Amino acid sequence: MTQRTPATTADAAAAAETPSFEVAIKRLTEIVQVLERGELPLEESLRLFEEGVKLSRVSQQKLDTAERRVEQLLAVDEQGRPRTAAFATDSADEGETDR
Repeated sequence: MTQRTPATTADAAAAAETPSFEVAIKRLTEIVQVLERGELPLEESLRLFEEGVKLSRVSQQKLDTAERRVEQLLAVDEQGRPRTAAFATDSADEGETDR
């Protein structure tokens, strides 16, 4: 079993500010709809675009984490037996940085 280091205060604050996948996708959809209308001034459009990029990265990171977990759960060895291994929980994965 792997050991995790205790979360720092900064890590805990970042995790608290990170929206769930569903919330991030909903907000991203709203941003796209507003930007597609093209009625905002340039600076406001840029601010929303930047927010959208951040949400997109958060969402992709959450999808990547979910995919790794599914792959671990479905993994089998050479004899076709299920592999068992510990994997990181959501709280550990949320502290990862962009690749």
